[in-house]
Amino acid sequence: MDCDTRTRPRDAAATQESILAAARDHFAKHSYQDVSLRAIAHGAGIDVALVSRYFGSKEELFSAALDSCTVGPDLFSEPRDTFGRRMADQIIFEPKSGEKLKGTQIMLNSIGSAKAAEIVQSSAHNRFFGPFAAWLGGPDARIRTRVMAGLMLGMAVSRELVGDYGMSEADAIGLRDRLAEIIQSVVGHIDA
Repeated sequence: MDCDTRTRPRDAAATQESILAAARDHFAKHSYQDVSLRAIAHGAGIDVALVSRYFGSKEELFSAALDSCTVGPDLFSEPRDTFGRRMADQIIFEPKSGEKLKGTQIMLNSIGSAKAAEIVQSSAHNRFFGPFAAWLGGPDARIRTRVMAGLMLGMAVSRELVGDYGMSEADAIGLRDRLAEIIQSVVGHIDA
């Protein structure tokens, strides 16, 4: 692979996105400790010096890669009284996407690293738990957020492991309805 950046037109935004895409791929497939900046540079088709130039350290690149992963559709833009049904439909029936689970894979692969775990915790709070709790409102919003996040993450991972839950369409509809009811009961109808 030709990594000579002098032979290609320079496009900082495209280079940064290429680095982020390679970083997401590597961190999703390997543990934090096993990923090198050199491997990411190779995956992006650039010189390793550009990785450091645009992102600094491995920790900073890891943080940027994690933050660039989608959290999903804008969870908090629609009314709370339909949240359970929206999430249950998404969890049970939305087509699977490798890109959608990349953030989760990155987080799971980073559990063994103290440096990476700290970044994951900060990102999860800033991008998901904090906004979710604020959207829910009420005195126990942080508790309800954690209950729902655990339930939704567990169901999404279960689907990936088993392959569409291994059930008939009728059972999947029943699962969706039950899940929607449970999630909605945790959301409640508290006006913030």
